[in-house]
Amino acid sequence: MNESTYILENADPVVFCGVNNSNIRLLKVVFPKIKIVARGNMIKAVGDEAELASFYDKMTLLEKHAAEFNNLPEATIIDIVKGKTQVGDPVPNNLILHGLNGKPITARTENQQKLLADFDKNDLMFAMGPAGSGKTYTAIALAVRALKNKQVRKIILSRPAVEAGEKLGFLPGDMKDKIDPYLQPLYDALEDMIPPFKLKEYLETHVIQIAPLAFMRGRTLSDAVIILDEAQNTTTQQIKMFLTRLGFNSKMIVTGDSTQIDLPESKQSGLLHAMRILKGVKGISFIEFDKKDIIRHKLVSRIVEAYERFDEYEKKCFDPLTGSGTDLKSTSNN
Repeated sequence: MNESTYILENADPVVFCGVNNSNIRLLKVVFPKIKIVARGNMIKAVGDEAELASFYDKMTLLEKHAAEFNNLPEATIIDIVKGKTQVGDPVPNNLILHGLNGKPITARTENQQKLLADFDKNDLMFAMGPAGSGKTYTAIALAVRALKNKQVRKIILSRPAVEAGEKLGFLPGDMKDKIDPYLQPLYDALEDMIPPFKLKEYLETHVIQIAPLAFMRGRTLSDAVIILDEAQNTTTQQIKMFLTRLGFNSKMIVTGDSTQIDLPESKQSGLLHAMRILKGVKGISFIEFDKKDIIRHKLVSRIVEAYERFDEYEKKCFDPLTGSGTDLKSTSNN
């Protein structure tokens, strides 16, 4: 009898082994001549040489499926062990990757698809658009896909820590506790795409790094996908600093919404400034998301449209020659 150890390097052990080791119990049934013991990401098998060779080949296919689809149903295990070539549902159009429990994450709108296409052609992308248009979520999905496909070694996600009506000093805890609320939307997206065990491992080993923009100074970010979210709240100096961090074999995606600038009125948005300067530079693409891309609750589109109408109304009421405008309160009262 021979003993062999298979180490899960890509798939999450929880996904691979199943709830309460249900998948391991199934493997014991379909490989009755092999004694199988699972401990964490290590699976030991004892049997004769021919049986172990077959077992090892199937384990490789099973892990590949679990890593790609983030699930491993019992029916899939049986299909792979039986040698079926077509396993699972057909791949949907514009698929980026499979998220938690095998949920397909796709580029659902025209501009999301443009970002997907531009990612392969350019090293720097600017994605501008309203809240809920999926620009950040799509960008993070592209980064996770590149990491899973071993195109890069790490993902770096950043945001400027700019207060929107609440001061950092008023929040409880140390600096990490104060900063984390600003970065939570990035964690939320990652939790949709990577199993908890694997995400924890990535964060602990710094394969995935989430940090405020100020922490980027002095770094050269190579072999990575780098995403700057909420870039409309950067100053001109900050975004120049960030853009010049780009290293070899890296891609950078900058996202923002020009209608949600929280900077003091005296400061210019670095994102808008950079987009004017870099327009037409080879290797840089610009994707303008709009309300047609909004895929949140249907009310989000209506809210965005209402604010757009109000902004247009304010512009019409303002006289640029005199610097004065109609009193909106008195107008609404009449």
